[in-house]
Amino acid sequence: MKEVIAKLIKKALGELDIDAKEQDILNVIETPKNPDFGDFAFPCFAIANQAKTNPHDLALEVRGKIRQLPAEFTDIQTSGPYINFFLNRNQTSIELINKILAKKERFGSQDIGKKQKALIEHTSINPNASPHVGRVRNAIIGDSIVKILAFMNFKPEVHYYVNDVSKQIAMLVLANADKLKFDAMLKKYVETAKKVEKSKKLEQEVFLLLNNLEKNDKKTVAKFKKITNTCVKGQAKILADINIKYDFFDYESKYLVKTKEILAELQKTKKLHKDKQGRLYLDQRGTVVKNKMKSPVLVLTRSDGTGLYPLRDIAYTIDKLKKAQRNIIILGEDQKLYFLQLKEALKLLKHEAPEVIHYSFVLLKSKGKNKKMATRKGDVVLLADFLNEAISKAKKEIAKRKTGGDPKKIAVGAIKYSLLKNNQNKVIVFSLDDALNFEGDTGPYLQYSYARASSIIRKAKPKSNQIILKELHDKETALIKKLSDFQQIILSAYNNLNPSLIANYSYQLAQIFNEFYHECPVIDSEQEAFRLSLVNAFRQVLKNSLNLLGIDVLEKM
Repeated sequence: MKEVIAKLIKKALGELDIDAKEQDILNVIETPKNPDFGDFAFPCFAIANQAKTNPHDLALEVRGKIRQLPAEFTDIQTSGPYINFFLNRNQTSIELINKILAKKERFGSQDIGKKQKALIEHTSINPNASPHVGRVRNAIIGDSIVKILAFMNFKPEVHYYVNDVSKQIAMLVLANADKLKFDAMLKKYVETAKKVEKSKKLEQEVFLLLNNLEKNDKKTVAKFKKITNTCVKGQAKILADINIKYDFFDYESKYLVKTKEILAELQKTKKLHKDKQGRLYLDQRGTVVKNKMKSPVLVLTRSDGTGLYPLRDIAYTIDKLKKAQRNIIILGEDQKLYFLQLKEALKLLKHEAPEVIHYSFVLLKSKGKNKKMATRKGDVVLLADFLNEAISKAKKEIAKRKTGGDPKKIAVGAIKYSLLKNNQNKVIVFSLDDALNFEGDTGPYLQYSYARASSIIRKAKPKSNQIILKELHDKETALIKKLSDFQQIILSAYNNLNPSLIANYSYQLAQIFNEFYHECPVIDSEQEAFRLSLVNAFRQVLKNSLNLLGIDVLEKM
């Protein structure tokens, strides 16, 4: 309905020679708390300011231009600076429900992508250990973005950048970890990192291994490759356990041969210099990064001439940009400065940077100080262990409540929802007990709401399919209004690449449904056919929402 109102307002403003974007109009349409002021209201303040007129007068002029009352409305009135819209609730309710049930899993989608390819790089954890909970936020956000893009008719392609030319892998090679299984890698890495940190001699051996790798020494290459493969397979298996998968694993080592070409191109910009230690660096003074760091430089090589991560990342990013019409990358907030530096380097090479989504850290709730996880120190909670604990707690909760449901799906839903419901730039203090609560703003609450609706549909034996709709109950009206918001919420989540908008909408929708459930009997009621169709519409929209978050629905729970 908001879209219909926005089109009406835009047309009326056009007749008054006032130019306004439909999306700007859409963004300010409100739902009045007092039903006496209609179902929707448009405040004229911003437009009046733009047109240099009085908001009250503008409201009257706009209303005057709407000469024919659309079928969706019974009345359109003004109240001071507001234009209030009163819905023909019976007609619009049935039309919306029919639309939802006809479109099913495609309800809310739009053909924005036109089948264009969108490349999304996410997760990209160092291949030196099992992933921890702090890093999985990247993967969960990335996976939801992929689903939103597919919903908007893009062809998403998921890439995982494997940092197989790193100091971390070199330390594992130094420790002969190529003989180890995946589960033993973390312990070996932590032990070796502590030793290397205290020994200049060991650190030099690490750099020598990296030098040998860049020179394509066969024995060194084989060891790096074996460790990397073991870790990538192990990481991919754990992430697949929470239904996150990848189309391509791109290896950093592939771009070793392209670094000379990149350096030659940067040399032409006269921004590439050599410092006293013999390292090549990019002078970024005078760019957007100048106020972000004391010394605005991007170091690209070590003093021995071996390339550093940023150099290969420039080559990789340029390669990615050629593969798709749209490029997106998910990075932690600690990578904000680095991404700005990368963006400026790409600009010098006449390339646009990918779209970036930054996310904040995940802290684990503890009795003492909430703490950030660090692989190098071994101060982590591994995702595999955490998932097992979540499944165990879900089983206990199911037994306590004497209910049903797949414990793994409940556990995965709990973890994903907890990491998606907050805006990406907000630090999360994660508590497994809070996440697995069956009441409140949690994944299990949403899954339980869906299962409750499914139970109504299973139990119903309608005597007639004829929809009888006399007068809508307030709770029915509230639920229908919330269902009508879904398409706009999805569009906003897409425009902002922000899954938290869908997560928050899902919770609000489930709350309103449960209020409806408690106050409006469905089975054997006078309006049984209508209410069953409304319950079915709720199920479909909640299912669509949860699918976009990567959360499974449960028919029984």
